[in-house]
Amino acid sequence: MTSPFPTTAQGGQPHAAAAAKRRSRNWKAWWAKQLIAWHWISAGLSLAAMLLFSITGITLNHAGSISAEPVVAERTGTLPPPLRAALATPASADATLPQPVVTAVRDATGLDTAGRAVEWSDGEAYVALPRPGGDAWVSIDRATGAIRAETTDRGWISYLNDLHKGRNAGAGWFWFIDVFAVACILFSITGLLLLQLHAKRRPSTWPLVAAGVALPVILAVFAIH
Repeated sequence: MTSPFPTTAQGGQPHAAAAAKRRSRNWKAWWAKQLIAWHWISAGLSLAAMLLFSITGITLNHAGSISAEPVVAERTGTLPPPLRAALATPASADATLPQPVVTAVRDATGLDTAGRAVEWSDGEAYVALPRPGGDAWVSIDRATGAIRAETTDRGWISYLNDLHKGRNAGAGWFWFIDVFAVACILFSITGLLLLQLHAKRRPSTWPLVAAGVALPVILAVFAIH
């Protein structure tokens, strides 16, 4: 007589299938939580910089129509006689200004030349001091000790535009741009994977993604000459 109850072998298959489904759901839930976590972490890290780079992308794109009047300021001073001898014979062609001279220049002009490259000529020591949104330089007459300095300020829009390009912004900003770029890459990839998780319930997902990829490619191929 056949038993009306399923044997262990017969009943094990439904239980195994249910367990497999639970494991699959748990894995998908864990994966979704990780994506969401890294998506909002990368969003938080890159939010301020992304706004900055987006706004300056617009200002750079319209740089020709945004006028700015540079403000130029000149300062002068004189090195004390005991310090002029330090400029008479520099240690090498790429020698920087001695610290006492750096201090004297800072006191006279407000500009810091410490560690900056010096262009040595027969008559002068010249230090270029480029900066975001402006420029500056210091010239010291090696015979008389006369100090001349000039600063140029092109305004805050030029300043932000130069930050966008990483122009003359220093090593700290250089590394910040790299960190920001990595955060943006992480934000974009996790966003794409989250789109994939929810694409079944949102039919317009992949057409929108395809349009976002196709539009710049089409413009690059057909509209840029």
